[in-house]
Amino acid sequence: MSKDKNRVPEPVARRMPKYYGFLTEMDKNGIKRVSSKQLSETMGLTASQIRQDFNSFGGFGQQGYGYNVSELRQEIKKILGLHRSHDLVVVGAGNLGRALTNYSGFEKEGFYVRALFDVDPQLIGAQIKGIEILPWESIKEYTSNNSIDIAVICTPKDKCRQVATILMDCGIRNIWNFSPSSISAPPGVMVENVNLNDSLFTLSFRLNETAILDSKE
Repeated sequence: MSKDKNRVPEPVARRMPKYYGFLTEMDKNGIKRVSSKQLSETMGLTASQIRQDFNSFGGFGQQGYGYNVSELRQEIKKILGLHRSHDLVVVGAGNLGRALTNYSGFEKEGFYVRALFDVDPQLIGAQIKGIEILPWESIKEYTSNNSIDIAVICTPKDKCRQVATILMDCGIRNIWNFSPSSISAPPGVMVENVNLNDSLFTLSFRLNETAILDSKE
């Protein structure tokens, strides 16, 4: 059987971080047990969909008993790979690259930025949270001497594909792309494209849609 046939469907994979977030808050608030019905009311999904999602990984609850919040959170943490640490590099030390490096939430879940890279001579040598900004030209040497799990691209649109190609040539197999231009990758390389403009424009569309509907009432 091919690997693709064994892969969890993309919509299910997209929902797992949301489950983890909700369960983390429940755990913090001292909630011990939760039913699929209660989760559905919190997350805006059907109880049936939630059970189907969990069954993709073998299922975790007991009928009539629900789910142990702490145990389910730990299981999903393992599914998401958050039970082990991940080393990252950030390419592009502009405002976004610095903001992502400064975000403490990543380290809490085991994601550690080990180095930043940039082409601007005025930035090279500076430090963000004690992490040195290195010249982009040194990326191959750096990755040959350090095991890096994920590369984060925060470069201008016209540079991101060239940067991605070089990163893949360096052996990077997981890329988190914040450039406005989406990146396609060959088999064996995972790319998560995060287009901030698209997300903002979608919100703008909803605002405009609501304004139009309100004007018709």
